[in-house]
Amino acid sequence: MSTAAIPQTAAALSSSLKHIGRNVRLSQNFSLFTTNTSYRVRRSRSLTVAMSAVSDPIEVCVKDSVISPGKLGDCPFCQRVLLTLEEKHLPYDMKFVDLGNKPEWFFKISTEGKVPVIKLDEKWITDSDVITQSLEEKYPYPPLKTPPEKTSVGSKIFSTFISFLKSKDPSDGTEQALLNELTSFNDYIKENGPFINGEEISAADLALGPKLYHLEIALGHYKNWSVPDSLPYVKSYMKTIFSMDSFIKTRGLPEDVIAGWRPKVMG
Repeated sequence: MSTAAIPQTAAALSSSLKHIGRNVRLSQNFSLFTTNTSYRVRRSRSLTVAMSAVSDPIEVCVKDSVISPGKLGDCPFCQRVLLTLEEKHLPYDMKFVDLGNKPEWFFKISTEGKVPVIKLDEKWITDSDVITQSLEEKYPYPPLKTPPEKTSVGSKIFSTFISFLKSKDPSDGTEQALLNELTSFNDYIKENGPFINGEEISAADLALGPKLYHLEIALGHYKNWSVPDSLPYVKSYMKTIFSMDSFIKTRGLPEDVIAGWRPKVMG
């Protein structure tokens, strides 16, 4: 396996990473910081980026926008998959699916009619958990795997957010349940951050980030609620994730997020 010369700029590194079949080895003495956290490299360990050859873009079916058809919709699970593809620098081709009027061809590859769906090794795979795990196994570099003992960090935030969002009773405890989960996450990031797996972004962040994006927009719109200032590490975590180039590229429109949650809020 050959080793390529190290690019001297972030742009050059990005170009090298995206070049199919190229290998980049960073020595222990090399340190790079850019605004895109996918390029964070620490002195404490060397990193080898060895991208497998991808002859054609990976096909991925995602939710179509209801606000602006032909653009990416608001599904957090679709964004999780797209973030994984982006962070692994894999080329992909999105196919937008109108979930309100699903085409016949879509049911042939997704019997339950759900997105995301991705095509790997000539097989269509459903469920974002299975998809991201399959991508990690097939394209292990750069690694995004979260250690098993950290995969549950922040995992209850989304369900408590939904309960609070749907709640019509201010005294039913759903807001406090969400605050409890966010406080626990705040304490964890304070001691272990800036990401769930420490200094390096991992699959757990790519799963949680889109859900926090929905939380911020939906609760802000429907409940005039936001993460309190007493949870600074949660707010900093959200700001960091939301400002990533890969996140900005794969996020749905705020108007789509609002429209997507309307049926659950209105009943």
